[in-house]
Amino acid sequence: MEAFGQNTIGLISYVPENEDGYILFTPNSSDTTYLIDKCGNKVHQWSCGRQPGQSVYLLDDGTLLRTGRSNSSTFTAGGQGGFIDRFDWNSQLIWSYQISNNTECQHHDIRILPNGNILALVWELKTPSEALAAGRDTAKIGSALWSEKIVELQPSGTSSATIVWEWHVWDHLVQDFDVNKPNFGIVAQHPELIHLNFTSGAPTNADWLHCNALDYNEALDQIIISNHNFSELWIIDHSTTTAEAATHNGGNYGKGGDLLYRWGNPQTYRRGTTADKKFYGQHNPRWITDGLNDAGNILVFNNGLGRPGSYSSVEIIQPPIDSAGNYLLNGSLPFGPDSAYWVYTDPVPSNFYSLNISGAQRLPSGNTMICSGNRGVFFEIDSLKNIVWKYVNPTTQGGALLSQGTAAAQNSVFRAELYPLNHPGLSGQALLPGDPVELNPTPSGCTMLTGLNRPEANYDERVRPVNPVRHDLILQCDIALPFATVQLYDLGGRCVLQQETTQLPQGRSMIAMDDTLLSGLYLLCVRSGDVQWRYKVMITD
Repeated sequence: MEAFGQNTIGLISYVPENEDGYILFTPNSSDTTYLIDKCGNKVHQWSCGRQPGQSVYLLDDGTLLRTGRSNSSTFTAGGQGGFIDRFDWNSQLIWSYQISNNTECQHHDIRILPNGNILALVWELKTPSEALAAGRDTAKIGSALWSEKIVELQPSGTSSATIVWEWHVWDHLVQDFDVNKPNFGIVAQHPELIHLNFTSGAPTNADWLHCNALDYNEALDQIIISNHNFSELWIIDHSTTTAEAATHNGGNYGKGGDLLYRWGNPQTYRRGTTADKKFYGQHNPRWITDGLNDAGNILVFNNGLGRPGSYSSVEIIQPPIDSAGNYLLNGSLPFGPDSAYWVYTDPVPSNFYSLNISGAQRLPSGNTMICSGNRGVFFEIDSLKNIVWKYVNPTTQGGALLSQGTAAAQNSVFRAELYPLNHPGLSGQALLPGDPVELNPTPSGCTMLTGLNRPEANYDERVRPVNPVRHDLILQCDIALPFATVQLYDLGGRCVLQQETTQLPQGRSMIAMDDTLLSGLYLLCVRSGDVQWRYKVMITD
């Protein structure tokens, strides 16, 4: 473990087992989005002109999709957005769409679909009379009630979009308060519907549901929704038409816009008690993608808000689903499973607690990236749940930068995401490491492969090492290379040898090695102009 005990912000620790890549994050109070390498060096930033509405994504074409805060006077809860903005690599705004007025407001999260359309979470206002007419308990009606909808936007021009699909909570209600009102039924007999009179916290709180995240599964054509106030995740069918999504029939699964699956708190549909509650104000449920460990299952950041002991956890659940994508439900029991089958908590649980925001990501190596958002801490754990990398956001209130040695404060981040070196959106970009984000940084001695501008490796073997390597590195060059740079990296990404030459002649060249290098596997990088070759080399005693 490389630990920097003097560091209070920025890079805190790393070990060789951490996964190479770049970290994208937007501090909650900043109009800037940062891309850093795993040494904490800034490799790019976007200046976006307004504070974030929470989520941000780097797209395959290299553009940045980001929500922006509209400062709505109607929808004033945390997570307010209102703008969906798209920026090119140079921070030029190339498309912007607003969903913010007196009756609706985009909030928290968006998702890009494979067809280029955008899913957006939107609050929609219901008046007291509308709530009463739907069967809301009169004791739970305040000055307004915010419901939720999801819209699918097809962008056009620089500031336009067409809504090509939408889904509304209000079309899928059940209530047992007033037999003379619509939606009346026995709640426990309708787990596919949303109990209009279930509340947590203040019963007249306008922000009734406070959904906070979306994810999309292309293979299933389904959407996950995270409902914070119900402490549940919901899954709905995206294959419906808009008309079908307003009903209980249609779509690939024959249930229209009703819930296909829900999990986390069976109290919400009267099939459980407080003892059966699993989630506590969770965030960022996401399907683990194909090719990764635990693929097809759902990874969730369980914040632990209101959980006895007040601690967070990252969990994976395996929904009971058949080969056709139908979720199985046994009689009058709640949806399974009984519990998450993979759980991460800190050995001292209270040391890991983020009461809101936050997220987690399964990585190709099997490691897991975690954003403890309320404290602005990003860390990576290996398959044994050991921390192999840790970073603390050094940006504080108003976007101000902290100096190294200063305690982190007001540095929350909605999410932090790792993008691999081969992400299409990074192709062709000059990702040279700059200074750390924080002011007055202390030297870390960290030199990671993410700090390189790396065009695609050329595997035509015009340049290649002669393996194994003992006292000298032998390069076989079938062409002469002017102004070549030769670098050798250990598996932790640290540069252990660097030599620059005016020329590597055709034929064999010998490069002296450091006798103190340990035997093992290394990565050789040879660069000449805009071309780079990368090979594994084995150093033996």
